[in-house]
Amino acid sequence: MADLPTDSQAASADDAPRSESKPSRTRRKQPLLFEVAWEVCNQVGGIYTVLRSKVPAMVKKWKSRYCLIGPYEPATASVEFESAPPSGDLGQAIKQLRDAGINAHYGRWVVTGKPNVVLLDYRDLMGRLDQIKYHLWEQHQIELPGGDVLIDKCVAFGEAVRQLLTALGQLAAGRRQIVAHFHEWMAGVSIPMLRYERWPGATVFTTHATLLGRYLAMNSETYYDHLPFYDPFAEAKRFNCEPIFQLERAATHSAHVFTTVSDVTAEECRHLLGRAPEPVTVNGLNIKRFERLHQLQIMHRQFKERIHRFTIGHFFPSYTFDLEETLYFFTSGRYEYKNKGMDLTIEALARLNHKLKDEGSKKTVVAFIITRRPYKSINVNALQSQAMLTEFETIVEAIKKQVGERLFEKIARGQEPDLNTLADEYWKLRMRRGIQAWKRIMPPPIVTHDLIDDEKDEVLNQLRTCRLWNEEHDRVKIVYHPDFVTPTSPLFGMDYDQFVRGCHMGVFPSYYEPWGYTPVESAALGVPAICSDLSGFGSYVQKLLPKAPEHGLYVIHRRGKTWHMAADEIAWRMHEFCKLDRRGRISLRNAVEGFAAHFDWNNLFDQYQEAHDLAIQRLG
Repeated sequence: MADLPTDSQAASADDAPRSESKPSRTRRKQPLLFEVAWEVCNQVGGIYTVLRSKVPAMVKKWKSRYCLIGPYEPATASVEFESAPPSGDLGQAIKQLRDAGINAHYGRWVVTGKPNVVLLDYRDLMGRLDQIKYHLWEQHQIELPGGDVLIDKCVAFGEAVRQLLTALGQLAAGRRQIVAHFHEWMAGVSIPMLRYERWPGATVFTTHATLLGRYLAMNSETYYDHLPFYDPFAEAKRFNCEPIFQLERAATHSAHVFTTVSDVTAEECRHLLGRAPEPVTVNGLNIKRFERLHQLQIMHRQFKERIHRFTIGHFFPSYTFDLEETLYFFTSGRYEYKNKGMDLTIEALARLNHKLKDEGSKKTVVAFIITRRPYKSINVNALQSQAMLTEFETIVEAIKKQVGERLFEKIARGQEPDLNTLADEYWKLRMRRGIQAWKRIMPPPIVTHDLIDDEKDEVLNQLRTCRLWNEEHDRVKIVYHPDFVTPTSPLFGMDYDQFVRGCHMGVFPSYYEPWGYTPVESAALGVPAICSDLSGFGSYVQKLLPKAPEHGLYVIHRRGKTWHMAADEIAWRMHEFCKLDRRGRISLRNAVEGFAAHFDWNNLFDQYQEAHDLAIQRLG
């Protein structure tokens, strides 16, 4: 019987019956791989995208020998998890946990590939936190506070993972090797525990970003220049993040293999965590390149028309401009004003605005800033404008139907119709009233929502300082949307991928970005993107593709450059893009979408395999 239950189609060759003249009872089976993360079936951050998109490649390689482990969260599990009866060694290990009072759920993650998954209810261990923390202090000198909700959850989860893997190690002893790959400190709590008890399996720890590095970058404009000179222990104390720093460092040094997602973060880890990663495991996407080039253009035009609709509703009550001469730029991501380069993006847009105005350009750039901020409600004027578009569509359809029927009847009778008499006065009056209600004296708002504390919002304040106020004479218009784009949004009514496809360029000049999924996603959707050489993705592209601009990827130089020099370079890149004609933009979309295939997990899987093989090798 296989150690992990599977469908017959997914059964591994290792578990299949063998026809041999002398069956070997001592031959060790192929290893099992367990991938452990707080984001398994639990969408709380970017690692969720890493895991979910990587699943098909992992299942293709490991088949039934691959299983993920995550926390049991009832709300998300009800959507993403499908239970199944466990069997084999894993079934016995789960039974041991349940007998010990820890509820373990076995089944499939309902994503492409449907991998095996175990979700552990860490709440069952919350009553033992003091004991678990004491052992972490006694054995590893990790001092953890009380009352920190996230740390408490992760410590309890780490203990549940330890017990599961310990049971599996005992059951599989001598018969097969086990590799456990942990992502981030939230899942890595159990690594030093397992190493202390001499667990017989191999461990891999991947950090996607260090917490201390994030704090330092947010508070220093010379972070990378000073990186070799920081005292990480003193800085962790200064930023009051010692507990997590200690957990990160313990996981880093306890694992057989330590990896990270880019050479940029590798440099950070070497100085702050005291260990150089090996190898670098680059993040990818599950990219399905099944669209033909003409389909790529059709989808761009289709979704651009839907963005046009929003633009008409948002701007046209105040003034109009030529939509055929309009380009859509966007930046998106977690609200980290400086780390994500939002400050640089806004400054570059202000400089682009001056360039386009000074040369009398007919181009209009509508720049979207998509992030999440606390807000009271959607701006009333923004809602009313979108509602009026629906009203206009109702009027147009009614008049079109009425005029069409009456026009046909007149012509069929051989009469030349008076076109002014074909529509009822009711619809004409309703149309005139709608037009009057539609008009607005004030410029269009730069933010679509009423923010809870707009006076302290850094993005909003910089837009005001740069005088990006959506005046009629401005060639760059701003739409600050402090919520994610979703199909249920009354302003857009489309999902994020559709929105990106409808845009012309993504702008992501991050200051601190261990990897950076947003430019990868843009490229995969056929949208040229600006990124930074301080982001993992940008650094990787520079080495992989020396002529990246020809493929629609622009890597802005921030390392060793001043903030203003970087802003000038972005503004210049944007300006050059504005000069392109439609044919030039289509050529770039085709080129960037073609290059994105490099970041498919099937092409990046070898880096993960190298890490797993190295861990087994070091296990001995």
